[in-house]
Amino acid sequence: MTRDIQHVPYGYEPPANERKGTLIFYDSFEHISDMDLLKAAETAMERKFTKLVLYPLHEETVRRMTKEPVKAWYKREDRLHEWKREQGQPFITVESLEGKRKKYTPLDSALRHISDIYPAPYFLYMTPEMANLIASFSSFEEWIVKLRLLLSEPPVQVHPRLEKFRHRWNVAGEDR
Repeated sequence: MTRDIQHVPYGYEPPANERKGTLIFYDSFEHISDMDLLKAAETAMERKFTKLVLYPLHEETVRRMTKEPVKAWYKREDRLHEWKREQGQPFITVESLEGKRKKYTPLDSALRHISDIYPAPYFLYMTPEMANLIASFSSFEEWIVKLRLLLSEPPVQVHPRLEKFRHRWNVAGEDR
């Protein structure tokens, strides 16, 4: 085994990594357009995230959360993979946990899985409707202290728990 010897000046310290954290786009992706995806990618680049994780929800998860009919998970996932190829950005990832499980996945399980694999800090990028829905879960207060929310647009109505933790979320595109 050969060793590569590198010579550096005395006192040299490598530059700090400019990119950090993970932006997780948590949605069913049923009504998300390519422009919405592009906006999320631009937000991730603008805020210098290491990864943009697209997390499509399984149809059972969506059914339990919203009672709304959606296309099959693999069709929505294929669309996301196609969009990712078009963008040619290596920092974009499509998470396939829900496709492997093939059943309802609670938010807690999804966030634990993401925190095991991707680098911290964690930001959940979502629509205001999804944020209000997530705020209605009993585990919301446990998770909101471990991550931050980025909403795709300003909310019309705000869930009381979301209002309580107003300091833990903001709207993408607004000044931090």
